[in-house]
Amino acid sequence: TISEVFEVTRSFSASNDYSTLVTFPHSIYSSDMVLVYRLDNVVNGADVWKLLPQTYYFNDGTLDFRYDFNFTMYDAEIYMDGFDLAGISSSYRSNQVFRIVIIPAYFGKGASTIKYDNYDEVIKKYNIDESKIVKIK
Repeated sequence: TISEVFEVTRSFSASNDYSTLVTFPHSIYSSDMVLVYRLDNVVNGADVWKLLPQTYYFNDGTLDFRYDFNFTMYDAEIYMDGFDLAGISSSYRSNQVFRIVIIPAYFGKGASTIKYDNYDEVIKKYNIDESKIVKIK
């Protein structure tokens, strides 16, 4: 088995309960590690990926909303959680790009020094060829 990445673009609204289910092209092992990153920005032509969960706070420090996920061997559910999701700017709800990184458990052993919140470091550590990212509709 090898590490792989799936990419999806999804929108969140009341009609989908601010949630989307991404079915993997094939099942993964129950021992695999799953990481989900959201395209947060593009700076000087470089993508800025943020690891989920990703939380946004009000100025007083309380939770505004967050992106989070859960997964099975067959799929990953990416969802938004918060108090007034309908009131959040559509720039946070529409056409959001996510990358789901699957890392076989064998490769995860001894990787305690890797910074999983750094997408580029994860891609490099697990020798993932970004030209082979599978885009799921």
